[in-house]
Amino acid sequence: MKIVSFSGIDGAGKSTQINALQAWLGHIGLSVQLLTFWDNVVVLSRFREFMSHAAFKGDQGIGSPEKPLHRRDKNVTAWPVSVMRFGLYFLDAINLCRATRRVRRSGTDVVIFDRYIYDELANLPLNRWLVRAFVRALLRFVPEPDIAYLIDADPVAALARKPEYPLEFLRSNREAYLTLSRLAGEVTVIEPLSIEAMETKIRNVFLQKLAGPEEGFSGLPALP
Repeated sequence: MKIVSFSGIDGAGKSTQINALQAWLGHIGLSVQLLTFWDNVVVLSRFREFMSHAAFKGDQGIGSPEKPLHRRDKNVTAWPVSVMRFGLYFLDAINLCRATRRVRRSGTDVVIFDRYIYDELANLPLNRWLVRAFVRALLRFVPEPDIAYLIDADPVAALARKPEYPLEFLRSNREAYLTLSRLAGEVTVIEPLSIEAMETKIRNVFLQKLAGPEEGFSGLPALP
């Protein structure tokens, strides 16, 4: 079984690319299971969402161009909140290890994670050495995906697609993702392209990394 993860700022287009890869993998004969990090990994997710809304008074739900929101959760950066995130993210890391052990026994060819531990760590102040030390330790602790995609995006375009957070936060969050990709090492950054071009690049990366006979996927189509 192979693990593939998708990460990126809100509005980057992750869901579109996940759906495209999932459909393509099914078309070429591979079984696929999709897990969402918030629903399948995060500890006490509903309680955390309720407490975040109660404490910070932000909007709930998913923003759209027709219905913009003003969320206040991961864009709250007060130091007590960051300290609390250390503990919560550690618990999530433990649960991620459990989740990956469960899916490895499922017999599925490919498990796709819609977001991963990277999406939580990008919420931390990565300019501080203590935070970077914590991040490095947690990255060594959790299972590394066979392919970790970071869907990069122009913050202005992302905000237009999914208006939930202020533009300045999206800009700083994008920089945090890019910094984290360098800390993690084995993260494939998919630069902003058209939807079709991104689909092609994601497929080519998958074929390049997992099409060899030693990976057990020797029947995959050849690279174009």
